[in-house]
Amino acid sequence: MIKLGAINEYLSLKCILIVCVMVFLHIESSEEVGITIIESAVAKGAVCLDGSPPAYQLDKGFDDGVNNWLVHIQGGGWCDTTQDCVNRKTMDNGLGSSKLMSELYFTGILSNQQDQNPSFYNWNRVYMRYCDGSSFTSDVEEVDQVNNLYFRGARVFNVIVEELLSIGMKDAQNALLSGCSAGGLAAILNCDKFHGYFSSSTRVKCVPDAGYFAHVKDLSGEYRFENYYDRVVQLHGSAKNLPSGCTSSMKPSLCFYPQYAMPYIKTPVFVVNSAYDTWQVFYILSSYEADPNGDFTKCKNDLTQCTPSQRQRLQDFRSDFLGALSVVANSSTKGMFVNTCYTHCETDQTIWFQNPSAKLSDKTMAEGVGDWFYDNNKLQLIDTERIDPHYC
Repeated sequence: MIKLGAINEYLSLKCILIVCVMVFLHIESSEEVGITIIESAVAKGAVCLDGSPPAYQLDKGFDDGVNNWLVHIQGGGWCDTTQDCVNRKTMDNGLGSSKLMSELYFTGILSNQQDQNPSFYNWNRVYMRYCDGSSFTSDVEEVDQVNNLYFRGARVFNVIVEELLSIGMKDAQNALLSGCSAGGLAAILNCDKFHGYFSSSTRVKCVPDAGYFAHVKDLSGEYRFENYYDRVVQLHGSAKNLPSGCTSSMKPSLCFYPQYAMPYIKTPVFVVNSAYDTWQVFYILSSYEADPNGDFTKCKNDLTQCTPSQRQRLQDFRSDFLGALSVVANSSTKGMFVNTCYTHCETDQTIWFQNPSAKLSDKTMAEGVGDWFYDNNKLQLIDTERIDPHYC
């Protein structure tokens, strides 16, 4: 079993780091974005893990962006056991309860500053808050009365989108669904559903960031993380909300992996990811079970400490990851921007709009996504192989 305490500790640290980056990047002229709680969702059974109503943040568009909408899904991992979900609903970052949510800054792909977000700065920008622990795929009618747990993520997604449609998104000329980490995975798995809410005249696409979790072997040569997804899918009743073409040909938990779900996603998708994504290196490649003695710990915490054999294993992981991306590379409607920044989630960092070392084909990530969205260029950009702690 994946050590959940370690994952939660890492996620907490990651949240702190993200907040620090966001505070640093926050521009004084940016509008503070309040949280909207959808109280009416409770009657529809569309609730967070603890039964509280779902929530989102909206910064309204302006000028020629008033009829364009970007919905960005918050990340934050998953819960795979009842106890893990019970713990999750008490986390002070609100990942299981809207009662504990605080406002999140709008930066990177959500920024209203043209120099930071040239293609989407004046769109209606929405932060869809994540509180179900299943990448918005759960839907179990029965409530766990003993632990007061609700598995209703798919309903939460529907209710938030329906509310946005009612306040103007139904008239969108352009619509983009994006997300980070577990939110990036949610942007993939819910991409066609999102597309289905719009008329044929609306350009609809999806951009997952750090959500392409690969089904690859860990240090011990096993597909150990697959067991974790087995438990997530079973606990949350996720199978019914995964691509039916995929679940009809393989077990549902494999369809939680983008490489198996992607062939059944009809909507155009642009994958933003690092080939050395830190979350995947920490918890898929080198989990406690795969590295019980912690031999890889120094390496993954500090790349300058990697031995030649450990660097080779990281390079092998990159090759495996790129292999998992072959379904994207072979598609005429899908693109990618895959760099080698040793990080996790890049659309809310300076990597998105200005870091010169993170450019591919002389394009920033923001420029690449914008070009692809507006059909100016079919981009499938992959960085050269490198393991450099000072890169990005």
